[in-house]
Amino acid sequence: MDSKVFLQPAYILHRLPFQNTSLLVDFFTMDFGRVRAVAKGARSAKSKYRSLLQPFHPLLVSLSGRGDLKTVTGIESGLAAINLQGLRLFSGLYVNELLVRMLLNHVEHKELYKAYQSTIVALQGAEDIETVLRRFELNLLAELGYAINLEVDCHSHEPIQEGESYLFTPDIGFELVKLETSQHSSSRLYKGEHIVALRQLKLIDKDIAKSAKRLLRTALGTHLGGKPLNSRNLFTSRT
Repeated sequence: MDSKVFLQPAYILHRLPFQNTSLLVDFFTMDFGRVRAVAKGARSAKSKYRSLLQPFHPLLVSLSGRGDLKTVTGIESGLAAINLQGLRLFSGLYVNELLVRMLLNHVEHKELYKAYQSTIVALQGAEDIETVLRRFELNLLAELGYAINLEVDCHSHEPIQEGESYLFTPDIGFELVKLETSQHSSSRLYKGEHIVALRQLKLIDKDIAKSAKRLLRTALGTHLGGKPLNSRNLFTSRT
């Protein structure tokens, strides 16, 4: 990453108080991926950045510094902030936390940046939340090289069939199993019709939506380690 960056499109993923009046901010930028920077004096009542440094607000940020930790030298508002409320707000915070936990610093992810923009815009609209989140999770895994193959059996390479049952192994894929002979945990088994529905992002049915959520939680958990996501507690306390 260059030592100086001017007016880079960005969103705030996370922020923490830093020293007396500053903020430590994780940005998701178009050209440089996740970037951590100090916004000096941003918590001061007189700061011109204070009202802009909010999640889901399209920004243009200028940064400087040669190390991993940059310094914010300028912030401008791109477009109007995206207004998320209730479960849609918690969903947006969940997406932000996923990116903070899974992205390395200073690695470009332009397609994922576009997917993120589309996701938070969709959350502001009326589209089904489960569909929005599963689509983003699938995009995130694919962008990072952990794509789930929802098309074929990972061993036989035969198409996944409705009416069959499949065993899912993270980072490997689905394997056809016979329920009458299977000794695997039910938490690893998925109906073929549920896999096909996820591939088509047809998640209105509650059982299918629940199955899709379980699958993506398993796939993501492999790369999140043992530490739970804080934003999931918001869903639990809300529902």
